[in-house]
Amino acid sequence: MNIFVTGGTGFIGKRLTKVLIGEGHKLYILSRSKAGKTDTDQITYIEGNPIISGDWQNYIKECDAIVNLVGETIGQRWNDEVKKRIRESRVNSTRNIVSAIPENKKITLMSTSAVGYYGFHGDELIDETFPPGDDFLANVAKDWEAEALKAKEKNARVVITRFGLVLGENGGILEKLIPLFRSFLGGPIGSGKQWFSWVYIDDLVKAYLFLLKSQDLEGPFNITSPQPVRNKDFTKALANALNVFAFFPIPPFAVKLVMGDFADYSIKGQRVIPKRLSELGFKFDTPDIFDALKKVVATK
Repeated sequence: MNIFVTGGTGFIGKRLTKVLIGEGHKLYILSRSKAGKTDTDQITYIEGNPIISGDWQNYIKECDAIVNLVGETIGQRWNDEVKKRIRESRVNSTRNIVSAIPENKKITLMSTSAVGYYGFHGDELIDETFPPGDDFLANVAKDWEAEALKAKEKNARVVITRFGLVLGENGGILEKLIPLFRSFLGGPIGSGKQWFSWVYIDDLVKAYLFLLKSQDLEGPFNITSPQPVRNKDFTKALANALNVFAFFPIPPFAVKLVMGDFADYSIKGQRVIPKRLSELGFKFDTPDIFDALKKVVATK
């Protein structure tokens, strides 16, 4: 299969593309720069900016599938400029990808979204049938998905993958948290009762391959562990994996000072489950938070 990939050099993209290559697929990986990158029989790097139309779009016509992973990281202090980049990197890039898809070509678009789509729901158990929320990330995700779904008008198969927080080696949220916990600066946020919806990176890749190969499946899929945990239990699991103490709660106002509006996603949380995948019989290899964090820490 010829697969066009955006975000292929990022935290998730590196792991996913490695597996796709192992399965024999030919990849066209879009990158802002080709400097330091070498083409192989299975990888062609394409220089281009997905937010801007360009020659890179011509490669989509040669592909059987598109994996759209591009997006400015949300794990930073937000201001108006950061919010603009978060939105444009998702919505504008997806619009440009869809505009390059030929009419009536048999092609699959696997477009990333996030569980932030649902907004905040306290203890409520959230599956794919829930409507979108109305905060910043929910509105970005809603518009992001709407752009991807326009590909259906060209008879493309569209799969929307709503991620939880991705736990893995050499990137993601743990890259920031592990040093803090090792310095005894980690702890539950506020009451610690808020829910944490997460997925181990190898399970995410496994789910991606499952959905890519299942040509009869389309629409939104939550890619989260079937065992979401409360913030205090995540804290306990990470402290246990690192063999450190993390008893003292972090006041929500302190998180706000550091992270700005993004702090709400740690303070409030969401309890999301992968209902559609579970109903299809998909099995997560690492559904338990203790097991996932031990695997990550073992490599540090």
